[in-house]
Amino acid sequence: MDTDLAGKVVLVTGGSRGIGRAIALGFGQAGARVVVASRKQAGVDAVAEEIRQFGGTALAVAAHVGEEEAIKNLVQKAHAAFGPIDVLVNNAATNPHFGPLLEATPAQWDKIMQVNLRGVFLLCQQVVPGMRERGGGSIINIASIEGLRPSKVLGVYSVSKAALILLTQALAQELGPSGIRVNALAPGLIRTDFSAALWQSPAVAEAVAARTPLGRLGEPEDIVGAALFLASPASAYISGAVIPVDGGLTAGGPVG
Repeated sequence: MDTDLAGKVVLVTGGSRGIGRAIALGFGQAGARVVVASRKQAGVDAVAEEIRQFGGTALAVAAHVGEEEAIKNLVQKAHAAFGPIDVLVNNAATNPHFGPLLEATPAQWDKIMQVNLRGVFLLCQQVVPGMRERGGGSIINIASIEGLRPSKVLGVYSVSKAALILLTQALAQELGPSGIRVNALAPGLIRTDFSAALWQSPAVAEAVAARTPLGRLGEPEDIVGAALFLASPASAYISGAVIPVDGGLTAGGPVG
């Protein structure tokens, strides 16, 4: 089974903390050349330095994936440093609204869709030509189980992740003939700063853990293995897949 990523160029958005940071570090440890992107330069600099400290190769680029020019600049810098991208991990996301869907403002709706969906679309537009020239590549979209089973308090976010899942499947069909695989990971409740409003509530955390067959919440490192698998030749015949990484939560969980 070929899981070698030595020398591969990997771009990870939202890479300064949480799931993105864990994935960036994991790819760096696997021998990939990692482009770490997020909005703040200090954050990506810190992760890139972590990768370098264990002998890895990394480039830190501050970029807002909701802005087209920032995306173009990000990909240009990645190409200039390492060449065309082999693996794109679309992890950056936002959620400025926590509550009933219809109580969201139009501005909140637009912001969520701009980053969580439009940003992925624009990044794929910029990265795919290079992948085609190289004869293939892997795109990994970080969706959510919210895109499979929406909750009552994350409605707009859930809609954006459901759309991301469909985007994943549509791109898998379109890009397959070019040797480009497109898959999605759907994390459950992971203990990150992004989801702190949920897991820092004892009632929410205990309820989710109780319904999860593995009996606990996820950690950022729990996502890394699946991402490495989808990036490597070991998953050469997998495209258009949506893989929950949720401790079994979407399998139904225990009764009661």
